[in-house]
Amino acid sequence: MALRLYYHPLSSYCWKALIALYETDVPFEGEIVDLSDADARERFMRMTPLGKFPVLVDEETGKGFPESSIIIEYISMKQPGAARLIPADRDLALRVRLSDRFYDLYVHDKMQKIVGDRLRPAGAKDPTGVAKWKDELEVALSLVDRDMAEGGWATGLTFTMADCAAAPALYYANQVSPFGDLHPGAARYLDRLMARPSFARVLEEAAPYFANFPRD
Repeated sequence: MALRLYYHPLSSYCWKALIALYETDVPFEGEIVDLSDADARERFMRMTPLGKFPVLVDEETGKGFPESSIIIEYISMKQPGAARLIPADRDLALRVRLSDRFYDLYVHDKMQKIVGDRLRPAGAKDPTGVAKWKDELEVALSLVDRDMAEGGWATGLTFTMADCAAAPALYYANQVSPFGDLHPGAARYLDRLMARPSFARVLEEAAPYFANFPRD
């Protein structure tokens, strides 16, 4: 299976897919897409009209897969070595998918909205929205803090798709609003994620681009 991942090293959802690929040693070719380049943007938009990262293309079948969770589902289905990211046991698999949705929808999404507001021009800022998203993020982090207080991974002792989702969500949330003092359980979980070789590799590859992240 010849896989090609279209991505950007600073994109948080690309991190999620990359963590899964590195975690499972699934061979793939990465192609960085610079959306500021008009030709590259046009080619990418033809592939995926919504223009969202990442996109995985199976070049043997000609099939393309957007959305990080679907990409992980696909490699877990097609590559035996990746199957552990989503357990075969149905109950455990539901727990993993639920945790994956939690991190994407209640941590990742709120963080991205706050970052998106930082990119708006001065007259288009939404302080009311930012306050609301920060409150919602705080609730989500409180749940992470509670659930991760005893250590381990998102759904137990095994690293899964849920942890692939948690890593970029928590990393960038901590950049947006450092939470270590208020949520030590969540902070320790983030430390474990950052020490994981697959995520450490993603962070190392992204480092040259960090200057482009809007800090405030």
